[in-house]
Amino acid sequence: MNKKDYTPPKKILENYANVLVNFALGSGKGIRKGEVVHLIAEEFAKPLYLEIRKAIWKAGGHVLSDYRPANEKGLNIEQDFYLHTENHQLEFFPHHYLEGLVKQVDHQIFILGETDLSALKNIDPKKIMARGKVFKPYMEWRTKKENAGKFTWNLALYGTEEMAKEAKMTIKEYWGQIIKACFLDHKDPIAKWNEVFKNLEDYRKKLNKLPIDKFHVKGPDVDLWVKLGEKRQWAGGSGRNMPSFELYTSPDWRGTEGWIRFNQPLYSHGNMIEGIELTFKHGKIIRSKAKKNEKLLKQMIATEGANKIGEFSMTDRRFSRITKFMADTLFDENIGGPNGNTHIAIGNSYHNCYTGNPDKVSKKTWEKLGFNNSSVHTDIITTTPRVITAYMKDGKPKVIYQNGEYCF
Repeated sequence: MNKKDYTPPKKILENYANVLVNFALGSGKGIRKGEVVHLIAEEFAKPLYLEIRKAIWKAGGHVLSDYRPANEKGLNIEQDFYLHTENHQLEFFPHHYLEGLVKQVDHQIFILGETDLSALKNIDPKKIMARGKVFKPYMEWRTKKENAGKFTWNLALYGTEEMAKEAKMTIKEYWGQIIKACFLDHKDPIAKWNEVFKNLEDYRKKLNKLPIDKFHVKGPDVDLWVKLGEKRQWAGGSGRNMPSFELYTSPDWRGTEGWIRFNQPLYSHGNMIEGIELTFKHGKIIRSKAKKNEKLLKQMIATEGANKIGEFSMTDRRFSRITKFMADTLFDENIGGPNGNTHIAIGNSYHNCYTGNPDKVSKKTWEKLGFNNSSVHTDIITTTPRVITAYMKDGKPKVIYQNGEYCF
């Protein structure tokens, strides 16, 4: 660490670890004695990494550590791989290792953060996308175990100087947003999260009672129709992201029509993409553009299944304590602010948005229902004003989101 590095107070890190281990995992219930947690973190997150290990052990769990080096100025770990490998190395998939890992673990915590937001700016996007596709079987194994109710995961953020600078904040201000967003400044953060999730669950149940056929998203940067699809439900409050204030669904990709522009940048694959606009016809993206890194955007969309919608989400500003741009999708997709936010994800659908038992559904049935399948899932966010009007199966309209709030 250098003199510029900042470490949050120990009590804050203890609260953070406690929330992740004893609340976020297990879909709001925490881990049980004897369960195995795969903990992934880079060296910049060492203070939180150490507290999470202790929280897992105190809960009676086991830790499988995946502690990684981070990119530094002059030491670009990610770039080195793409610069010094041949195709057979790019395509290598450690089948036995990853299959065994999925069988072994009950939960996974992944600590996000960046020390170089443009680490891969000089790498051919085709190579980046190809590498991601190689690991698709691993994600499918995880999803299968999750569908069976035997695996949960969580993403959380550790703030860095680089990210704070990108968000135009000091590192203390940046961590202030993390602390507020995750209720780490509360005497009992888990009790507060239970309260928030209960309120979200009330809205989720009301939303799922509406016989929605399709919905129209209208605003200065969007005119988009989305078909909900058969056997769909809205999800949220599962603990998979920390923080999470959204209600989301995975719609029938075949019923997406119109256009949408995003005022928030996308940080993906070691690059930043700005000024994204997408146009859909018959469920597929027929036109895409960006003001910055358009080549990467188009290569992402060219990945199998990434030209279709996998998720639609909306966040009520009354729940979220995130008020500033954070230069990280996990937080930016949950931002509150004056207008709340809506976002879509292109790529893979979420199976927990199916109304039945996802463990019993075949690949053919997922396809028949219009659940998208892809090796990518890329969330893109907008925070401008918009109105979402749901049209019921009998054709009657009902506004469900306006002025950044749910209204059903």
